[in-house]
Amino acid sequence: MKTNIHPEYTHECDVHCACGHTYKTGSVKNELRIDVCSQCHPFFTGKQKNVEQGGRVDKFMKKFNLKIEE
Repeated sequence: MKTNIHPEYTHECDVHCACGHTYKTGSVKNELRIDVCSQCHPFFTGKQKNVEQGGRVDKFMKKFNLKIEE
């Protein structure tokens, strides 16, 4: 490996989210600003909308209120 090409990883970084949540982590930078964190991301907060998506035929049948005859 080459020497003296890697950045220093000794900084304690302050991370600021757009929602106002802040925390500390290690980084090569002193400060990071992010748009989404674990406090405001829909996957982690449980406010995620789960939509069942069917196929094209199912959507058509539902749209015109038809039943599939077997």
